[in-house]
Amino acid sequence: MSEAPSLYLGLISGTSADGIDAALVSFEQERPRLLAARTHPWPTALRAEILAVAQGETALDLDAFGRLDVALGQSFADAALALLHDSGTPAAAVHAIGSHGQTVRHRPAGAHPFTLQLGDPATIAERCGITVVADFRRADVAAGGQGAPLLPAVHAMLLAAPGRTRVVLNLGGIANITVLGADGSVTGFDTGPANGLLDAWCLRHRGEAFDRDGAFAASGRTDELLLDALLADPYFALAPPKSTGREHFHLDWLAGQPRVATLTPADVQATLLELSARSVAAAIARHAPDAIDVLACGGGVHNGALMRRLAELLTPRPLSSTAALGVDPDFLEATAFAWLARQRLLGRPGNLPAVTGARGPRQLGAIHPAPR
Repeated sequence: MSEAPSLYLGLISGTSADGIDAALVSFEQERPRLLAARTHPWPTALRAEILAVAQGETALDLDAFGRLDVALGQSFADAALALLHDSGTPAAAVHAIGSHGQTVRHRPAGAHPFTLQLGDPATIAERCGITVVADFRRADVAAGGQGAPLLPAVHAMLLAAPGRTRVVLNLGGIANITVLGADGSVTGFDTGPANGLLDAWCLRHRGEAFDRDGAFAASGRTDELLLDALLADPYFALAPPKSTGREHFHLDWLAGQPRVATLTPADVQATLLELSARSVAAAIARHAPDAIDVLACGGGVHNGALMRRLAELLTPRPLSSTAALGVDPDFLEATAFAWLARQRLLGRPGNLPAVTGARGPRQLGAIHPAPR
């Protein structure tokens, strides 16, 4: 099908649920170009509800489920409308919105694998007057895949180094890596926690949504016995394709280690930072031993303590932000969901089976037309 106009808008709230990232994207010769972006804050009570549901602390009956789905959709619409206003872009100029939604459960294994993202796309389409593509992960899961990660295709488009192996590291609530092979191959998977546990522990003990620059972790000391126990979780030894989320790595998982109760909160935070850094570094050493460098994106690039520790563990491979190559590290995910919306409307696949393990390429996302 023909495409006009060329503007798309991407929306995502990641595992950390620290805000809704919105990106206005244009496409020139297939490459996405970020034109404008903003992070829209969640209402405090709604964010608390998201985290409680995602971590299994709150069970939803059908009425509560429906209400939360629409409430999240309204916030996603607010984020899109705010970006359009800020950028002076009329809704009629945007071909479609790609809305990832908010993941509240991700179970790609078992007899009935599923993944669930909330944020009613019909509400977004109605509020914004723009076609919405949403529910991107389920078609891949139905095809035997993990439904994640979905960013590696965009990583390859924007950040590949022809003839050399490079790793793109996304530091969200969960960390994932994309291995861009020297031969043009693309693989990737979730390595385990990045910011999710750090944020949750900081909120519980400091009342702050995140550990600014890693200062809380830097005030403590790594406990090697606790770290060894956490790294013994079977997830870290699984071979890819694999993916995970807050339903696995959450504070109750941490509390399952008796040693936590014997340590100061700062020492636990330091150990959680080391867990994130070591699990990432081990995954890269195992699956991309010939990588020339590592480019980081996601909220974790702003955690100075985490980035410094990663740089130490990844030596001699240099670690830098994707900003060094002109790619905004904060809005790469939102840009990717604008790209995925475009892929769906053009009738093209959005997944990479070599990454997700799906039986083949699949068109991803359900289309919710703009109201007429």
